[in-house]
Amino acid sequence: MDQANAMSKKLSASAASFVPNANAAVFVPGQGLVQPAAPAAAQPAAPAPVINVAAQETPVDVVEEASKEVAAVTIDVSAKSPPKEEKPAEAPAAKKDDAESQPAAEAKQDASTAEQPAQPPAEDSAASASQPSASSAANSSAADQADDDDEMNDGREHLNIVFIGHVDAGKSTISGNLLYLSGQVDARTIEKYEREAKDKNRESWFLAYIMDTNEEERAKGKTVECGRAQIETPTKRYTILDAPGHKSYVPNMIGGASQADVAVLVISARKGEFETGFDRGGQTREHTMLAKTLGVRQLVIAVNKMDEETVQWSKDRFDNIVGKLTPFLKQSGFNVKKDVFFVPVSGLSGANLAEKSTTEASKWYDGEPLLGVLDKLSPIPRTPDGPVRLPVLDKTKDIGTVIMGKLESGTIREGDKLTLLPNGIEVDVVSVQREEEQVKKVVAGDNVKVKVNGVNEDEIRTGYVLSSIDKPAKVAKVFDAQLVILDLLDHKAIFTAGYKSILHLHTSVEECTIRKLRFSIDKKTGKRSERPPKFVKSGAVVVVSIELEEPVALETFKDGPQLGRFTLRDEGKTIGVGKVLRIPVQS
Repeated sequence: MDQANAMSKKLSASAASFVPNANAAVFVPGQGLVQPAAPAAAQPAAPAPVINVAAQETPVDVVEEASKEVAAVTIDVSAKSPPKEEKPAEAPAAKKDDAESQPAAEAKQDASTAEQPAQPPAEDSAASASQPSASSAANSSAADQADDDDEMNDGREHLNIVFIGHVDAGKSTISGNLLYLSGQVDARTIEKYEREAKDKNRESWFLAYIMDTNEEERAKGKTVECGRAQIETPTKRYTILDAPGHKSYVPNMIGGASQADVAVLVISARKGEFETGFDRGGQTREHTMLAKTLGVRQLVIAVNKMDEETVQWSKDRFDNIVGKLTPFLKQSGFNVKKDVFFVPVSGLSGANLAEKSTTEASKWYDGEPLLGVLDKLSPIPRTPDGPVRLPVLDKTKDIGTVIMGKLESGTIREGDKLTLLPNGIEVDVVSVQREEEQVKKVVAGDNVKVKVNGVNEDEIRTGYVLSSIDKPAKVAKVFDAQLVILDLLDHKAIFTAGYKSILHLHTSVEECTIRKLRFSIDKKTGKRSERPPKFVKSGAVVVVSIELEEPVALETFKDGPQLGRFTLRDEGKTIGVGKVLRIPVQS
């Protein structure tokens, strides 16, 4: 339990984060920095893939295929080795090869159409006489609703993007340079960071300082907590989540990835660095698998450090990396033809980040730069009309209790009454914020702060869920789940009843015990075993009964994918991923 609590405390959203200049100019590819235009009503153009990696149809994803019932589960998982732990057009010179290094479903329902205020019917002459007044009230209500919608939606889609990958791949450098190129950081601040980095004899780290804000991260060059910042383009608004790359901070990476809609997997093209991250013990594999398990469907691969002297924008090196990653990505459940895009970049110089590289050596790449790829991604399905589901990422006290997290489903307005699960305390919503701005309502997909009355700060834990009163999430200590065993520890190579580990479910972290192995599933045929197995080994697919130390709020994967997928970790290593199939009635 102490281990779970310790991990839970690391999932903190209260870490210092970069606060962008809301009045800064917006970067427009091909035009440079321009002042923001009036909000556009049109939706983004249909996405177009940048690089179409030829591949066979993606196998069924173990974590995302919803089962209709426990007794008829089918699955297809490859048996390949599973993952292990963990110049703008003239941008400023030098950053660390990435300061963030070292010590880290698809079943979403389509959003319903917006509610329309009903017009009151006229029933008789008396009612008819009062019709103008009723009509005026309805029109006023419609106008208020329109104002509310305008405040919430300027026509641009909002995406949460998490940057993941092996330590030193360049995640913080790319994130910081995107902010600089988008006009969110001024030249004076950059000069200050350059001086600080030079004083530490780490001249190439200065761009990472934009995201790595605390002194420990800057001194050691290691991202510890998930950094957060916002950028905008003419078609989309982005929240950037810079996840730690070191295996010691994987729980923090999980906390960031659990909020993401899209992942950017940063790969170092430098000789030896790609191999280190991708081979046994590297974080490239584990981060990719965790992102998929946590609900990321679209993946952009940023092949970084292409301008490094051992690479020099080599097309052969780029193609070699694409060729090695593609089979693994298909195994992990990604549709490589449709949802995976490869982009060669240089995070330090800014080449192919916001604008296409103009160097002679990079002319072989004819696709979009990184921001262009992100702008053309398929829209993410949202469920604003569904029941409220807000997993608590963090909480604070500010003239009331403030709950922070990503709203996975539903809409929250000022004055709403909600319930906090699993303790069942009813709360009143005092105010809501989206991206540090107070608004009248927030909708599914937003990163929010919700101020509530009726509960004390010490009654809230990371992993609790703010939920609708009429359609609350389920609360349980025991549930049945379909589990894929990835790679067990060398000294614990047998997975059987009684196995103890740490379960990560949305933002919740709890100790758990395997109560029973119900049946195993043949990966090729999808057939279940006739008898419960006594044990299974790495690579197995099994349906199990899991018991938690404390009750948590959750859903079956079929009813709520965001609250129905989980990972199992043991001694700092991810050993399994799964989905909730059935929640028995709890006593």
